[in-house]
Amino acid sequence: MFLPATIDEIKKLKWSKPDIILVSGDAYIDSPFMGVSIIGNYLSAKGFKTAIIPQPDINGADIAALGEPRLFWGVSAGAMDSFVSNWTALNKFRNEDDLTPGGINNRRPNRASIVYSNLIRRFFKNTKPIVLGGLEASLRRISHYDFQDNSIRRSLLFDAKADILIYGMGEKAVLELAQALNEGRNWQDIKGLCFISKEKKEKALEINSFEECLQNKDVFFNSFKLFYENAVSANPQILLQKHSERYLIQNPPQPPLTQKELDAVYDLDFNRQVHPHCAALGAVKAQETVKFSITSHRGCFGECNFCSIAVHQGKQTISRSRSSIIKEAKKIAALKDFKGCISDIGGPSANMFGCACSQNKNAGSCRDKRCLFPDICKNLVFGHKEQIELFSEVSKIDRVKKVFVSSGIRHDLIIADKECGAMWLDKVLQNHTSGQLKIAPEHINGDVLSFMGKPKAADLFDFLKLFEEMNKKTAARGIPLKAERPSFKRFLTYYFIAAHPGCSGKEMGELKLWTDRNLKFTPQQVQIFTPLPSTWSAAMYFAEKDLQGNKIFVEKDRNEKQKQKRLITGDNKKGSWDF
Repeated sequence: MFLPATIDEIKKLKWSKPDIILVSGDAYIDSPFMGVSIIGNYLSAKGFKTAIIPQPDINGADIAALGEPRLFWGVSAGAMDSFVSNWTALNKFRNEDDLTPGGINNRRPNRASIVYSNLIRRFFKNTKPIVLGGLEASLRRISHYDFQDNSIRRSLLFDAKADILIYGMGEKAVLELAQALNEGRNWQDIKGLCFISKEKKEKALEINSFEECLQNKDVFFNSFKLFYENAVSANPQILLQKHSERYLIQNPPQPPLTQKELDAVYDLDFNRQVHPHCAALGAVKAQETVKFSITSHRGCFGECNFCSIAVHQGKQTISRSRSSIIKEAKKIAALKDFKGCISDIGGPSANMFGCACSQNKNAGSCRDKRCLFPDICKNLVFGHKEQIELFSEVSKIDRVKKVFVSSGIRHDLIIADKECGAMWLDKVLQNHTSGQLKIAPEHINGDVLSFMGKPKAADLFDFLKLFEEMNKKTAARGIPLKAERPSFKRFLTYYFIAAHPGCSGKEMGELKLWTDRNLKFTPQQVQIFTPLPSTWSAAMYFAEKDLQGNKIFVEKDRNEKQKQKRLITGDNKKGSWDF
């Protein structure tokens, strides 16, 4: 059943008013892939009357349609940072939006968290607390480099004039906050929250003030280092940062959900449909991707420097139980329009399901090393065997004809798992791919890979050799790609990044030569680097330093960035290279 999104639905439920109103920059799809839907259903299951306002018209009174909540407003820009949703890496506006009805990008404002918060206060003076959440809030919770402004911005809490910010995967924090507000208790010690205070907190880690970061790139870089190390630490501290005469207080993060708790979240009764209020405005393309897909885990051990997952979901992978995933697969198979294909069972990297650290049972990093970079830690336990068993069990469900892996995979994990990596790849090529597997080597140059925090090129070479061997075996077995189109060839889709900090035309030329010699085709999945707030790569881009503080080249000219991309994709009419 949908959460109410119209006043008529609230009247049918005979509510005097909602306890909580969630505001989202996305269309309302009641799906376990949508953060607002998860939070809304989770709060509802815990007894709170929760409603949702999807993509309110910022020039109208949509925000007031459901009245004022009894406890608080929850504001999210949506599944992505609103500027990433709206603008390319070259600052060109995106005309299409898969999370807006009709596919036209005309309903999501820039800096949506700020706009929606101001919109609420325009209609409701001195209203109930405004609570920010979602990816945009997580990435902008401290002073951060903003690509559009090309400068350091304040914490989102100050710019949005909101009361509370929930960072990370917010189920535990939002529930504890709702309970505290409902009971009139103090909420300021709840983990996973940020708020503004006139006073410092004792025994806190204080980083340089916003004003100091604004004035000096080196100060910002060093402050970000403290923030990031604390964010992924096994023993994080309270963090504070002065903004003018007030302080941003960031409480330590909530512990990750246990497997049992994660199962309970995904066992909620999602109907996987677009709410009629949104569907009336047009089809929502994103639903096609997620409707018959299953999330198997959260978090990522990879900790790539350009990626936001470690700061938002956490760098520890938490996997669901096989019984929970099978239960969801049975729900999907029972849908009237299900045609027999589970389109994906995956997560941030599909084959991280079941991965764990054999030594560190707590969330967080070892202080002196990463899990997968520069080499895979010997303490990492692989999950390839368990995942293959899971695929086999799901494939036996009535009405399920195929189970595919559509999420990207970590090729270095397959090479490192000497016991089951090759078996996993063999089974996937035989039974669990629609024809292509997605890998993201991102580059081939050793220095650039190091700046990215990506595995060394040797792992890619070993994987390509293994892939070709397995591909030949699959063809020899006579296993067709599709019955109506006999073909025994499986393919790899490669993702590369142009213009990452440390990457010049020379390094892209090296990548071009490699792709010409080894891939025998022109890759098209090449994206120009975008500095996401609160990622290491964004700090490197702004300060023009590597993680050790050494000066590096950073391409900041738009035309030169475009030329780096065109060099790989083959569209080089508007520029040439001498390398």
